[in-house]
Parts: sequence; structure tokens; C-alpha cells
Amino acid sequence: MTKCLFVFVGLWIVFIADTLAAEKFPPLQDSDRILVLAPHPDDEAIGASGILQEAVSRNLPAKVVYLTNGDSNEWAFIVYEKRLVFKQAGVIYLGEVRRKEAIAAMESLGLSASDLVFLGYPDAGTLNIFMQYWSAATIPYKSLLTRVRNVPYDDAFSVGAPYVGESILRDLKKIIWEFKPTRIVVSHPLDNNPDHRAFYLFLKVALWDLGQRIPTPEIYSYLIHESGWPTPRGFHPDLRLAPSDQHQNADLRWFDFDLTAEQVEKKREAISFYRSQIEYNPPYLFTFARKNELFSDYPPIIIKDNRDGKIDWQNSEEVQKIGVAPIEQENHIEPILDSLVYAREGGYLYIKLKARSWNDKLLGVNVSLLGYRRGLPFSYMPKYHLKVTFSKYVSVFEKGRRVFIKDMHVQRNGKEMTIKFPLSSMENPHFILSSAWSNLSKMTVDRTAWRVLLLE
Repeated sequence: MTKCLFVFVGLWIVFIADTLAAEKFPPLQDSDRILVLAPHPDDEAIGASGILQEAVSRNLPAKVVYLTNGDSNEWAFIVYEKRLVFKQAGVIYLGEVRRKEAIAAMESLGLSASDLVFLGYPDAGTLNIFMQYWSAATIPYKSLLTRVRNVPYDDAFSVGAPYVGESILRDLKKIIWEFKPTRIVVSHPLDNNPDHRAFYLFLKVALWDLGQRIPTPEIYSYLIHESGWPTPRGFHPDLRLAPSDQHQNADLRWFDFDLTAEQVEKKREAISFYRSQIEYNPPYLFTFARKNELFSDYPPIIIKDNRDGKIDWQNSEEVQKIGVAPIEQENHIEPILDSLVYAREGGYLYIKLKARSWNDKLLGVNVSLLGYRRGLPFSYMPKYHLKVTFSKYVSVFEKGRRVFIKDMHVQRNGKEMTIKFPLSSMENPHFILSSAWSNLSKMTVDRTAWRVLLLE
């Protein structure tokens, strides 16, 4: 009897945990204005077309902004065009194909072409821009396949805009200022695709810049590219999307947006317009046409100043709950980075990294630190990339150039390494955008999501 009771209680706990994995998405209100940010044409359909349908059915203002035209998915284009596409004009043409697919897909949901904004920035290049390409003195980023340094599309929001961070940030702030969304749906800071992470980062900076000049919108992030998720592949309209196991120890708050059977079918129809992407991997895109859509976001990590000189690392790790996600690899290499914790004391940011092993000389751990200070242009702020080697040596790069940071200290203790980084070298920021990842040789093995550190 006692054994049966334990089994029943255990099953009930599992059931409760499962039902609490995602909260219900807060219902749309008559005052809502919905802005969906899509890194590429098709992301809005697979990530948020259910919410877009709901907005259209309630006559709510809705707008979709595309960061890129998706012109660098060369393998998909080879399958779609049945030929190699390497000439500049051919690549740009394929970006125009994806724009037309997006218009047809969104019109099937009830939006018009005037509700869609195409920025035309470089596919597979926007995270590089965010990390390195800022200021008028910088030579703009050059797209690998289009081989241009400016927006090449005649119908783009800012035709000819240089591929630098100020261009993207200016466009995004102008759109948000004019549209004044109450809810913004954007790609996820944990997504394996760099353009997806970049759009989230540009949004954060844009909203900080706008500050109190507009009502603060609610932010919901959708996840598309994650190792081994979701399963099974293909169109399964009776199944639901659920957070993967690797998010169980992260402080993510998930929201579950339910779709009716009719909405699922309309979502499948919208996805079907993206023929240039479907032919490359037919089951994949339709995997997201299910009974719900999932959204989440991370809260900021509050970094208080330990004025007494004592850092409680154990409590900090429990509070921060920074998850590490494996990257899909053919070799199925186990994750290297075990944990990442931040602390602050006496004008320094402390970064404690714990690796499962530091024994491989090809091992590297990387940390990005990008500060934001109110009153200073983000383009002016330093953007650091820390490269930690097997020998505990830390190289620091700022916008791609190697620099020396005075008063930076590194201490290694077994599998743990602590980096003491002076906040004065970051212009004493109010916020820090940070992420970490590990690699063997040049192969990325795992990474954390981009997180916002709030310095108090």
C-alpha cells in the first residue's frame, strides 16, 4: 500500500511539473499592437503565425519586420533552383524570391504587403555586425555571397544603408517609435542561428535607447533552431510543442499560445508558401505547425555590488541558473562548459567559469561582454570578446582587435576559472549583454543564451 502511494505521489509530481512547464499566453487585448521580428522570411510563419492570425481576427494592428532576406541559405537554393547559384545577381534574386514568398504567406493569414517591412541586412552576418561593425569610421561588413556592404534591395526600408550596427539600430528604433507596439515577438537569445540571436540583441539595445519615450512593450521570444528539438519531425497537428529537457535548470518563463484546428491548418498553409526552403528539408518547417506556439524570455540577472568583499558563489549560481545548451554535432561531443556565474565587487565584474575538463589543449572557452550605459551611444561602448585557453591565458579582443586590459586578473582552481574584469574599461555600464560558449579547435560544442546583466 505504501509503495503504491509513493508511486501515485511520484506520478502526480511529474504531472504537476509537466503542466507547469509553460503558462498560458496572456490573452490579446483590444488595445494591443503586435510587432513580430523575423530574422529571415519563414521565421514569422513557423514561430508566430498563430499569434498573427489571432491579431488579424480581432482587427488588431500587426506588423512583421524581416532583418534579412535570407539570401545566404545556399544549400536550400541549390535544391530549389536545381543549379549552383554563386553570381551576385543570382544570390540577390533568391533574396527577392524569399521576400515574395513572405508576402504570399502573410497575405494568406490576412496581413497585407504594407504590414511587412524588409530591412535587407546580410543573412548570416548580423551577429558579426552587432559584435564588431560600429561607427562611421568602420568599413561596413561584407556579405559572403552577395559580396556587398550595403542593403541591395530596392524595396528595403533603408535602401543602400551600410552594413554597420548603427543602420540596423536606427531602422529598428524608427519602426518601434512609429508603430508603438504593446507586444513584441522576437527570435530567441538561445537560438543556434546567429541572426536569430542578433535580432534579439538589437531589440534590447533599441528599447534601452528609446527608454521612457514609449510605453514598455512585453517581449516574447520564439525558439526555432535547437539541437534535437522539436521531435518528431513533420506535420503533426495533434501534437504540442513543449520545452526541451535542457531548459529545466534555466530561469526561463515559458508561455503557451493555443491554436485551434483551423489556425493550425492556416499555419501549415502559410508555411507551404516557402517552397524555396521546404524542398531542401520537407518535414522540418511543418514540424512547428502544432496545437500551440511556445514563447519565453529570460529575466535580467541582477548583479549587486558585494561591498563587504565576500562573494557568495554558491548562492549566486542558484539564483542565476544559467543553462548551457549543447550544439548539434555529428561527433556528438559532450558539453564542455558546466556553469557560468557572474558577480560584482569593488569596481570589478567577476566571471566564474567551470569546465568539465581543462585537459584538452584544443579546448577554448569564450565570453562576450557588451556594455550599455545610459546617455552614451551604444556604438561608442566597448564590445569585448574574451578567449580563454587551456593554459588559463585570456586574450581580449574589442570589435575584433586584440587589446590589453589593465587590472584584469585570471585565477584557476582545478576545473574553475575566475576572471576579474574592470568595469571602468567598459565605461561603467548600467547593463551588460553577455554570453559564453566553448569549442574544441574551431568547432563550437555548447553555449549559453545571451543574458542581460543588470548592475545595481
